[in-house]
Amino acid sequence: MNNKQRTFTNADIAEITIAPPPGHLHLRTTIKLRSGEEIVLQEATVANLVRAYVGIKTHPQKTSCRIIGQELTKDEMKKGFAPWQLLED
Repeated sequence: MNNKQRTFTNADIAEITIAPPPGHLHLRTTIKLRSGEEIVLQEATVANLVRAYVGIKTHPQKTSCRIIGQELTKDEMKKGFAPWQLLED
């Protein structure tokens, strides 16, 4: 059986660095695992995760949030935003 879910605990993480790569403006979050693997998240991905997390933690009744990747048309897009967005379901 191929399990595609992985759970990471604090004990799995060796280091987290948040900084723009040389020559870039947007932040990247690099999570270095003790196993030697690295997970790199772009700024927009982390922003969506944080937005959803804060929305749940600060809402008096909300206990979950689902954000889904969607490709927007030019008419649906905000100026300066990429067509692929993670949007709340």
